Amino acid sequence: MIAISDSTGFVDSVVTLAEQLLDIGVEDAMIMDGYDDCVVGVLERYGMEPIVLYDKEKVINKLVENGCDDYEGANEYYEFNQLGFWHGDKTPGFLIRLPEVDD
Repeated sequence: MIAISDSTGFVDSVVTLAEQLLDIGVEDAMIMDGYDDCVVGVLERYGMEPIVLYDKEKVINKLVENGCDDYEGANEYYEFNQLGFWHGDKTPGFLIRLPEVDD
């Protein structure tokens, strides 16, 4: 969810992830409950429906914050329950960021 405030700082409305996706033309997207703040965008692929793209590290960190004992346990949960759970062509994807290269 994204809160949109007016000039006084009061929240005028709240825009959900589903509403944001509809606004950009992504219908019937599959999203993970409770992980809206881990979304980094939408992945478009030739000949396929767009899918929601989550940041893998943000997802794992959120698992740690929400009760997993440690990073390794959260990673194991992620691999089995989130990455390893296929729901068809609209199954969300996970971004693995490349390490920054020093120039």
